[in-house]
Amino acid sequence: MDFNQIFRDRTKNFSLSVIKSISSLPYSDALSVIRKQIIRSSTSVAANYRALSRARSEKERFAKACIVVEEIDETQFWLEIIEELNYLDPEIISYLKQECEELVKVMTSYKFKLSQNIKPL
Repeated sequence: MDFNQIFRDRTKNFSLSVIKSISSLPYSDALSVIRKQIIRSSTSVAANYRALSRARSEKERFAKACIVVEEIDETQFWLEIIEELNYLDPEIISYLKQECEELVKVMTSYKFKLSQNIKPL
């Protein structure tokens, strides 16, 4: 399997894990906002990584990588909020945060590598 397919699967599985973990929580106004935001950002990571892997140029690939990094960082923020509010079991939040951190590191490094290949105007 190549890098693109591995990370297409990994980002998709991460978003599915977030959805499954957060969907079972009871309804409240505050949690409803958090649930919507983290589901949106985590699925955006997967969707934009998918678009990145099909980019037609290095500039387009870099632009999508920027979006992926931004969305995974936002997901990381929402996980911190969920953790601080004690909404999820510590083991679940620990797993999600660890996977999120690994994705941040890989995607930030990949974005930097792509930036080195783009010629300035």
